[in-house]
Amino acid sequence: MTHTELVLHGYWRSGTSYRTRIALNIKGVAYRQEPVNLLAGDQGGEPFRALNPQGLVPALVTGDVVLTQSSAIIEWLEERYPDPPLLPADPDARAIVRAMAMTVACDIHPLNNLRVLKAIKHDLGADDAQKDAWIARWITDGFAALEAMIARHGGTYAFGDSLTLADCHIVPQIYSAERFRVPLVDFPRLLRAAEAARTVPEVAAAHPDRQPDADAGIGRA
Repeated sequence: MTHTELVLHGYWRSGTSYRTRIALNIKGVAYRQEPVNLLAGDQGGEPFRALNPQGLVPALVTGDVVLTQSSAIIEWLEERYPDPPLLPADPDARAIVRAMAMTVACDIHPLNNLRVLKAIKHDLGADDAQKDAWIARWITDGFAALEAMIARHGGTYAFGDSLTLADCHIVPQIYSAERFRVPLVDFPRLLRAAEAARTVPEVAAAHPDRQPDADAGIGRA
């Protein structure tokens, strides 16, 4: 059987690109990376806008199809490459895992991504301390909810003892929280689950510092 090459257009430090790499790696799917330098504004240029008119990473190209929105891409991977699964078999458990993932994808990450932080700084005149307080506010709020969910449903990982779609989302958000020095002492279960996930080789290989555009020193400002 011939498989169409997958090409991931993303940015090394982007949380959405990071979570997509984790899922691709866990699924054992071969893919090629095409860096999109967000700090240089590549996402707004015509080549990338032709792939994703929204101008956001990642975009996953498979043949003539361009997939966007990282959570949708991960769901597509789950359907296209069902083994190993990233969702439990039980419908109730699947809904809980999706809720954990969406806590990150819908309620934490969008308020702290690059374009929002730029708007806070340039449009609203926030200084660095105010920007950092904004970041910490929404990460802390979301992490408090995740801590409670993991207390109910967690095991080795965020949900039970198998990696799930939730871990794909949580690990990059922990990376972002650490990068912005958000205090995490109140979230011991969340940290334990994320650390367990980060030790898995496929997850470790997705770390931003191990990506080709990070090695090239792109966008470290």
